[in-house]
Formats: sequence, structure tokens, C-alpha cells
Amino acid sequence: KGKVFSRIAKEIISAVKTGGVDPKANAKLKLAIQKAKDANLPNDVIDRNIKKAASKDQKDYLEMSYELYGFGGVGLIVDIMTDNKNRISSDIRIATNKCGGNVATPGAVAFNFQRKGILKIEKKLAKEDELFMKATDLGAEDFLVDEENYTIICAIEDLHKIKNGLDIKLETSLEMIPKTFMECSDEDIDSNIKLIEFLENIDDVDAVYHNMKI
Repeated sequence: KGKVFSRIAKEIISAVKTGGVDPKANAKLKLAIQKAKDANLPNDVIDRNIKKAASKDQKDYLEMSYELYGFGGVGLIVDIMTDNKNRISSDIRIATNKCGGNVATPGAVAFNFQRKGILKIEKKLAKEDELFMKATDLGAEDFLVDEENYTIICAIEDLHKIKNGLDIKLETSLEMIPKTFMECSDEDIDSNIKLIEFLENIDDVDAVYHNMKI
């Protein structure tokens, strides 16, 4: 949850730096505020970050991704939002030095991933069959079920249409979904998990995606 709040705060700051403090005139800020409310970020925290962003002392944030090769041919995409490119470059280098893996050339890993819209709904809030039918009618591409949640995957442009059409409490995000997965040995799985966990603990890293079959 802390990572989510941190990411949203950065998005608010970046939006204000780009288009000003008025959400009516700044679509990027309006979207960031809506995302903050969906994640239950308190209003005073939202307001504080808008004011913080308006300060000349506050640096802007840059969105970027690193592509890495892990173990056993696994590809990793590391989503980053930073105000210091040199710092994150150093942090990524430390991660690969300590845990293994290599930085890939841009596009070498990303070609196997697609950024998709994700909607998560707690199972207690809906019946599976009804939700599946409604989501499919609204344009969902995939529907996953685990112990606690239903997860709907869709094209980014359909995310808000599906969210509004379902009219139910849910969380939305954009995530990188792999097109193909890699089978790995137990040893490679353990090594990849150590690398992923190390990367996830870097302050500027928002998410790490992989195509490892577990």
C-alpha cells in the first residue's frame, strides 16, 4: 500500500508540474486525483502534494522503465518514477551486482510484454458468473480468480468504460502483462525472486514485472 501511495503522490506532483494546480484545466491531475481517491488516499494528503508540487523547490518526476534479464532467460520490466536519473541508475547497478541479472538493451525484453488495464474486485462484493458476463460484455479480455479477488484484464482504452459499467467498488491499475512465459528450474526461480524483491525495495521503483512461470 505504501508503494501505491508513494506512486500516486509522485503522479500528482508530476501532473501539477506539467499542467498547473487546477484539475478542471489539467486532465492529468484530474486522473491522478481520481486514482488517489480510488486507493483511499486521504484528501489532506492529496491537497498537501498539490501544494508541494507548486513549490519551485520541488523537482519534477520522470517516468521510465529498465529492462533486465534475470535467470533462466526470464525478462524483467522495472517501472520507475524518479527525480534523479543518476541515483536510480546506480541503484539498478547495485541490484544486479548483488543479486545477478543484466540490464538489457531497450526493447529486448519489452517486446514480450503489453501494458494492460487491470481491475481488482474483492470476491465478497460480487458473484463470479454475473461479474464475468458483465465484464465480458463491456470488453474485458481476460478474467482471473484467486482466493480473495477477481481480476479483470482489458485494453487500456477500455479501462474507464469497464470501471464505470461495473459500478462496484474496485481498484484499477496499469500493468505489464507478458505474452509468453518462461519455464525455470527451482534454483532459477529462487534467484529471480531474490532479484525481484531487491528491486522492489528500491524507493524509486514502483513495480517489477516478469515472465517467469511459477
